[in-house]
Order: sequence, then structure tokens, then C-alpha cells
Amino acid sequence: MKVRKLGLLGVFILSGIFPAGYAQNNVEKRVEDLLSKMTLEEKIGQMNQVSFFAVDDKAIAQYSDDDMDTFLVRMGIAGGQGQKKPSEMTKAEKIALIKAEAAKMLDNNITQPIRDGKIGSLLNITDPVMVNRLQKAAMDESRLGIPMIIGRDVIHGFKTIFPIPLGQAASFNPQLVEDGARIAAIEARSTGVNWTFAPMLDISRDARWGRIAESLGEDPYLGGQLGAAMVRGFQGNGNLGDPNAIAACVKHFIGYGAAEGGRDYNSTNIPPHLMRNIYLPPFHNSIKAGAATLMTSFNDNDGIPASGNDYILKSILRDEWKFDGFVVSDWASIGEMIAHGFAKNDKQAAEISANAGLDMEMVTGAYLKYLPELIKEGKVAVATVDNAVRNILRIKFRMGLFENPYVDTNKASVMYADAHMKAARQAAVESAILLKNDNNTLPLAESKKIAIIGPMANAPHDQLGTWIFDGDKNHTVTPIGALKGDYKHIRYVYEPALDFSREKNTANFEKAKQAAASADVAVVFLGEESILSGEAHSLSNINLIGVQSELLKAVKSTGKPVVLVIMAGRPLTIERDLPFADAVLFNFHPGTMGGPAIFDLLFGKANPSGKLPATFVREVGQIPMYYNHNSTGRPAPEKVMGLDEIELEAGQTSLGNTSFYLDSGKDPLYPFGFGLSYSTFEYSGLTLSSASIPMNGTLTARVTLKNTSNVDGTEVAQLYVQDIVGSVVRPVRELKGFRRVALKAGESKIIEFKLSADDLSFYGRDLIKRTEAGDFNIWIGGDSNAPLKSTFSVTE
Repeated sequence: MKVRKLGLLGVFILSGIFPAGYAQNNVEKRVEDLLSKMTLEEKIGQMNQVSFFAVDDKAIAQYSDDDMDTFLVRMGIAGGQGQKKPSEMTKAEKIALIKAEAAKMLDNNITQPIRDGKIGSLLNITDPVMVNRLQKAAMDESRLGIPMIIGRDVIHGFKTIFPIPLGQAASFNPQLVEDGARIAAIEARSTGVNWTFAPMLDISRDARWGRIAESLGEDPYLGGQLGAAMVRGFQGNGNLGDPNAIAACVKHFIGYGAAEGGRDYNSTNIPPHLMRNIYLPPFHNSIKAGAATLMTSFNDNDGIPASGNDYILKSILRDEWKFDGFVVSDWASIGEMIAHGFAKNDKQAAEISANAGLDMEMVTGAYLKYLPELIKEGKVAVATVDNAVRNILRIKFRMGLFENPYVDTNKASVMYADAHMKAARQAAVESAILLKNDNNTLPLAESKKIAIIGPMANAPHDQLGTWIFDGDKNHTVTPIGALKGDYKHIRYVYEPALDFSREKNTANFEKAKQAAASADVAVVFLGEESILSGEAHSLSNINLIGVQSELLKAVKSTGKPVVLVIMAGRPLTIERDLPFADAVLFNFHPGTMGGPAIFDLLFGKANPSGKLPATFVREVGQIPMYYNHNSTGRPAPEKVMGLDEIELEAGQTSLGNTSFYLDSGKDPLYPFGFGLSYSTFEYSGLTLSSASIPMNGTLTARVTLKNTSNVDGTEVAQLYVQDIVGSVVRPVRELKGFRRVALKAGESKIIEFKLSADDLSFYGRDLIKRTEAGDFNIWIGGDSNAPLKSTFSVTE
């Protein structure tokens, strides 16, 4: 660090004359002082984010000879007049030329622009030596010495990979989510990464959408609680200056998860009440938790792309929520407004986004190229640029980057630390959902011989799930890996039958049947590869892909008990598979330690406690189906008519005048919040502290929860309410609280929930948030179909 650029203040801070918090407490003054010294070009540079690239020996080793030849010719350094042709060069000569050209490109396109103050942030650099080199260019070789913020998609772990976010949501455990984000931050920061694009808070009601894997599910309350926990974990529980913290970026603002048909990047049409009551609350909760940055989404909503929507970025985010961090576009989303038909070219796209309040542009380069002339033309005000730069600098100062921009390359590695792996294992345990357990098939006795069958039993890459740029499959402990490690005493026979989930070759099914016949129980590991979920990986069919269902049937035909273990990135339509499994354990891709965690559960060393964060439909035609839907004028009764009950040539009637499907009924396969345990739990004695509360009052709901089994276990008790009559139609139920309760065998506890009148507020017809007086239903139980019910009222 160059002390001369810090001035006396920096000297005093470093010498300890002023306490460490002094710089943080004077952020606004420092922002204004620095801003006053910046040229227009330097300001716009802070608004420019560039994706890092580098070509090293490891990268070049992956090139084919054809790739090398093409690169050399395309770059004009081989094959031209007076130059050797690639065919005349040795491989060593090619590599040397490629490395030299890459170094030149790096200096021309990244290092020199950093020196010139034209780059405020870099993406996708994880080499700490290179981070230090480029930060040095920013700190010591640029005019003003402004550090860069280094961004990376650290979504559910950096090296130690935790379950995908949808899996973590199944834990209903904010502390677990916070701990996972804290570990990810520690590992990422050790490489120089100081900013992550997480948590993703898009409400996801469509399992066809690939990015449901990256979400926290379908419920705004659960998503808000867990999103805030993730923010706290990444950001050091509010201390952005912590050298082990990274800045969080809540995304995607707003409505991306409602893409039509579950097709990624598609349009959304979310009306104002739905937007206010369902899609915005998780974001607001995480902003209140201190999220430093926010990312706009790819979609347009009602015809306005998010990266050009001044209403959401100014009126809501800044004016209503008082957010003072900065807003970044998603990858090239400013330029994509041209494809939307919302801007005619990059220049107009830059104008629209800057005036809408988008502070930093990810990779498009339109701000850098066009803002100077847009300002000259009076189409963008200098004050608009100044405000964007204020927001960016504010976060850089809060992060302590001016005092601590570099990576300590001599520090011992923190990757895959024992404590990290232990936490990842526990997260995988708590994220697993037991969907079926007929005849107490599980837990298995360790004395039994088991047949391990299926493509997901030893899939170290796919087990990690989507968005794991830095995860290493060589550190993954698969189920087969666990049987060679912690569970090496278990007798087993292994026959994958399929090499991967999409394979359609049934040639090894007989081997699978023989393996099952030779064992006491068959454990069949099925699911989907990680590449089948995530961004740009939407599906119209969410059955078990390929011939996996046929494999399960073949194994079941042996007559042996069958345990189905699924690893997937989304809810799947598995109703057709349930008859062929005696027990089903569902794991959203469980991460690095998924293998041992699954066996901890299968053998009863751990007891399943996960609950579904999203509804499981019977078939894809039921989508969208979610628990907190609005009341309809003709709700379906408990029993509805099916196709087989309709007489031939029956007269055209409305068949009961209710809302349901003739072929798949009215209910999902499994409701939101559902999950079994090896324990059984009983809820009784629901009592309320009062039959009514005033507008400023609080209600206490109490219930007795008993473990009625002989197995210690943990239950996630859930509280739901219904506003019976509102100024707009209200949902049939809404989650308003949850608690993880550990109970010994036979133990009972009285648990209580506090519910304030403010918890019942919503945006009504006038789009003002308030609690409306009236009557409410309340339920407490183990899922969103909880039967234990009472009523209360809120009075004026």
C-alpha cells in the first residue's frame, strides 16, 4: 500500500493513533473528498466492471492443436506473410507465442485500463498473486489509488461446497445457512475475492425453471429469513471491514423467478399487489439485514426490463427502502435491452440504465464508451454519475479495501478445513427430506449387506450441483467414497447400471438385479446431473430423466426392499416412481460431503429433519402450484371427481363447480413444508394468549409438541395464518413463523410463537402496507396442511 496516497489520515490509522473503526465512521466524508478529486473519466471507470481473463500453462494444456492453430492465426501472429505457419511450429513454440500474446492482451485490456482509472471492478479472478498484481496497479500505479472490488459467483460454497441453496432452504435453519455463507466467505476472501453474487432471492413457483436450484424456494417469509442469514454470513454479521468478509449482492431485482413457462430469461407479468406482497419482501428483508449490493434481473416485467426500470430502482429501492449500497447489472443485461426492443443501441441502453439508477455495468462496456457523450448532449446529468460513484465508493470504504486491498499469500490455506467439511456434512444432513418410509424400512441396520445401484452413487461432479466454479470434484465424498471411508465396515455390492442420469442403455439392468438379489436391501441412487439445472437449463419434463425409472422398477422386481435416494437440482415429478420404492430420501444436490451425510441418515446416525421449501407436483401440468395461492370463489372440496367417474356421453356440466384437475385432482404430491422423520410427532393443545389483539398488539400462540416415538428427533414446527377477509383477496395460508425443536424420545415441549399485528400487514387496494382489522385463522403443525387450527381477530 502507498502511504502517500492515504495522506495523514491513513498514516494515523495504520499507526494506531486512531482506532480501526475511525475510517468506517467517516465514510461519507471520505467519499466526498475522493469524489471531488475525480475526473469524469475516472468516475465512469468506477461504474465499469470487466471480466478477467488469463492464459496460463494449465489453461493452454487444455487446448487441442487445432485450437492453438486457430488462436495463432486469428490473432495474426502465425500464418501471415513472413510468418511461420502453425504446421511449421513445435508445440513449445506455439505455447510460448500464446502466452506472450495473452500477456500483451492482459496488459492492454485490463492492467493499463486499471492504471488509467477505467475499471472499478473485476470479475472471475481467483489467483491471489494476480489479484495483488492488479490491485497494485489500482493502488500504486493509478492517479487516485482506488482499489477494485473483485467479484465471483460464490453461491453455495467456494471450495467446500454446501448443498445448493434450495437444499439449504429445506433445513429451515437460518444459522446453518449463515454458517455456510461464513465459510464460503472465509475461503473466497483468502484468494482475493471480496464480493459475491448471492443470495438469490427470486420466489420460485415453477420447478421447470433451472434456477430454482439457486433459489430459497417458493415462500417469501422463508426466503426472507434465510436470505438475511446468508447476508450476515457473507458480510461478517454486519462488519464489512472484517478481512474474512465479502460483500453480498442480493439478486435478481425483480421477478426473475416468475419467468413465463419456466423458460429462463423470459418475460414476467407480475401485477403490483403480487409484486409487493410476494416478490419484494425477501429483498427488503435482506436489505434491512445490511446487504451491500443488489443486482438487477434479466427479465422485463410488464414490458419494462429491470435494468432500465427507474420505478423499482429509485422509487422502491432508494426512496422507500433507503438502500445506500450500489446496484450492478446482471451479465450484459444493459445491452440486452436492445434485444428486448427497449433500446435501439448500446448508447441508448446506457442512457436508460444510468438514468434509471443502475450504478455499475457488468461487462457490456456501454457506460465507458457512451456516458461522456451522453453527458455532453445533456441526456445524462453529471449528478447522476456522481451519485452512482458515491454508492460504489461507499461500499469500497465500508469494506476497508483502501486500507486492506491485498491478499496475504503467505497465509496457510483455509480450503477444505476440517471444520468446513464438518459443517458441510451437517448441512447436507439437515437439507435431506424423507418423503416416504413404509414399514420403517429406514434406518438400515449396519449388519445388513446393501446393494448400491444407480448413476448418482459415485458422481463427484454432479453431486456438487450448479454454480460451483471453484469446487473440485476430487474433494467430493460420494456415497461410494463414504463406503470406502467412514462406512468401510459396511458390506456392499456396487453396480451403477447407468453411467450417468441421461444414459438410455439398459444392458446392465440384469447386473443391477443380480446385485439387489445378493443383498438384504437395495439402495438406488438416481437424480439429475448438475448441468440439467441452473441458469439456462430449464426443462419441460421433470420426471427422472432417461431410463432411471425403468431401472428402479427392475430392482424392485427382485422382491428386495428398495430405498430410493435422489440427488437433484429441483423438485421432480416422482409420483410414478413411488410404488417401486419402500423409502425415499430426497436430496437437492448435497455438495462436497453429501455421501457421508446420506449414509449418516440411512443408518440412523442422524435423523431426517428437512422440510420441502417448494411444492412437489404430481405431474408437470399442475405447474404453477404453490401452497400460498389465493382463495378462489369455487374452492375444491376434500374429495373431487376424477376422470373415471364421468359417465360416457354425459351431458355437459360443470362437474361440481369447483377448481381442480379432472386427471390429477386438486392436491400436489407433497405440500410445502412436508418432511418425515424416524421419529413421530404429535401437535396438541393449540391455545392463543387472547381472542383478539389491537393494531399495536402481539399474540402468543402455544402448542404442545410431543415426540411419540422411541427415537430422538428434530421437528420443524410451522405457523401459518389466513386473513379471512381483506381489501384484496388473501392467500389461503401464509407461513409466518417456524422453529426447529429437538425432542428426546417420548419428550413433550410447549412451544410458542409471537405474532404481532404488523406481521399480518399487506399491501391492499391502495398499495399502502397496513394491517386490516378482521378475523384470522391460525394453524401450527409440521407442514402447510397442518390441521391444528384456531381463530383470532385484530381490532381497530
